[in-house]
Amino acid sequence: MGPYNGKNAIVFGGSSGIGFATAQLLCRRGARITIADLNPPPSDDIAGASWVCCDVREQSQVDAAVLKAAGRDGVHWLVYSVGIQRYGTVVTTPVEEYDLVQAVNARGAFLAARASISLMKQGGSIVLVSSVQAVACQNGVAAYAASKGTLEALTRAMAVDHAKDNVRVNSVMPGTVDTPMVRTSADSLRGNAPLEELLQEWGSYHPMQRLAQPEEVARVIAFLLSDEASFLTGSSYRVDGGLLAQLPVRL
Repeated sequence: MGPYNGKNAIVFGGSSGIGFATAQLLCRRGARITIADLNPPPSDDIAGASWVCCDVREQSQVDAAVLKAAGRDGVHWLVYSVGIQRYGTVVTTPVEEYDLVQAVNARGAFLAARASISLMKQGGSIVLVSSVQAVACQNGVAAYAASKGTLEALTRAMAVDHAKDNVRVNSVMPGTVDTPMVRTSADSLRGNAPLEELLQEWGSYHPMQRLAQPEEVARVIAFLLSDEASFLTGSSYRVDGGLLAQLPVRL
């Protein structure tokens, strides 16, 4: 039996973007997947996964989703890939909007982990999808950057607290990935420029000169979940095409 067969995994935010790519990959490799998302996944693209409607701001809905995933065997793996982007500084961002971003991006991860760890009967693995903006950010993303920084601190805290329970916790920090969220953001900022032109420009900021595809992040998540990463915990893994490796100086 391979490292994925028979594992019960719950993927929050698994109906689109990185979460969807992760759910697809884990399904193909033999894991049993529950997708927790407000929207169902495209039905033709992820045979074998179950879906539960879940608003990650509501503890009762998060708890119910995890219980459904656990069944009689408990939860083995948790992926939290839920995120919303809002633009603004601490001065221009409304307090209500800041609270919303924190609730979806960070508090939801806390609730998902809280519900899952108690059901990881034989230990387990958690991967939180963070962002390079947790450690280096552009202008005008105060709420988003703060929420992703929270995920990084939460990753470390849970790894330390639950190592004794044989629960590993890691995060991935993607650069710019071609997801619906990124496309929505680009569309709101492009003005009269064609959408694809702006996306190509954003890709050019990375040394690899392109956007990442969700599947490229999913493969790292799958590795971190599996026993192949058995001595990895409390760490963050950049999947950013070299974005944070470079200085803005051009010679």
